[in-house]
Amino acid sequence: MTTRIAIAGGGLGGLTLARILHRHGIGTTVYEREANRSARRQGGSLDLHPESGQHALAEAGLAGRFRSRARPEGEEHRILDTAGRTLVHHEPEPGSFAGRPEIDRSVLRDLLLDSLPDGTVMWGHRLAAATPRPGGGWELGFHGGHRTSCDVLIGADGARSVVRARLNDAPLSYVATLVELNIDDAARRHPALAELVGPGNLWCVGANQILAAQRLGDGSLRVGISLRAEDLAIDALRDQRALLDMFDGWAPGVTALIKAADGPPTPRLIEAMPADTRWTGRSGVTLIGDAAHLMPPVGEGANQAMLDAAELAALLAAEPAGPDAAIRAYEEAMFARIHPIAEMSARVQAMMLSPTAPEDIVRFFTTGPAEAVAG
Repeated sequence: MTTRIAIAGGGLGGLTLARILHRHGIGTTVYEREANRSARRQGGSLDLHPESGQHALAEAGLAGRFRSRARPEGEEHRILDTAGRTLVHHEPEPGSFAGRPEIDRSVLRDLLLDSLPDGTVMWGHRLAAATPRPGGGWELGFHGGHRTSCDVLIGADGARSVVRARLNDAPLSYVATLVELNIDDAARRHPALAELVGPGNLWCVGANQILAAQRLGDGSLRVGISLRAEDLAIDALRDQRALLDMFDGWAPGVTALIKAADGPPTPRLIEAMPADTRWTGRSGVTLIGDAAHLMPPVGEGANQAMLDAAELAALLAAEPAGPDAAIRAYEEAMFARIHPIAEMSARVQAMMLSPTAPEDIVRFFTTGPAEAVAG
């Protein structure tokens, strides 16, 4: 009998899992709450790490397509102080894919979607409840009234995962506030800002706050303001003037990134789970990505979600004892892998928004992460 696998969430982790299982001849259904693939902006660009995100794409048979769409020049990183002076300037070797090339999140998502059979993703299906069935498997209920069932349920449904509640009650804590802005067609409309940011990432670092920007493949700039979670009520951050007041005294050439934004600021609270989060295994259900190990956004989230997908898919495809044995093996390996990464991510997040952030971040890039955040 064919095992019916349902994946809740059509983000990078869920789609990578569906793609790799498809390569092994295992069909899945992905339930995604968004109405369609273009329902909203997909955020900025990602640097995919060779040992995690790029490895997962190789397992998905998409390494070549990734290389054709990725931007190795996007690895360039410029770090400035509040006066606009350069503290660190990392330039990758031209055309090299040896490091962590950037790819727009939307481009990567489309690459994965286009690799799946038609009908794999069920758009407009927001999971409301998952209930165990007496004979095994799960009954799924969605907003709007649709119901279905599956034998194996995999939660790839992000920070506010519905599936997570079937396995643990790990608390979420606020670790930062992120305000996002966008500048379209930067090279033509704001050439000075395009030159300031360069082809990759720019960080301007002050005490307890960062003003950052990154170049996307479509020529737009994605601007991000990172603040400590407790510093200001989120509603106050929806006003461009209030944001500019927060950066009073910073170099005008940098704060121009806020002035040039198209549309209002979009603030959101950044949450994380405890680094040691685990759960007791349960038949026919598991978690990947942010649903399993929500971490501060310091470069590991998408990469680890995709690696989760690759490792779980390989075990599901190879485990002769059935999906529960594969799930248990995946979970134990994932817990061991994630714990140190989550701890390091928490320390890096705290360092980036500390009173001594400029000195700490320079040390981070010149001596290495372990030494910079030791203790």
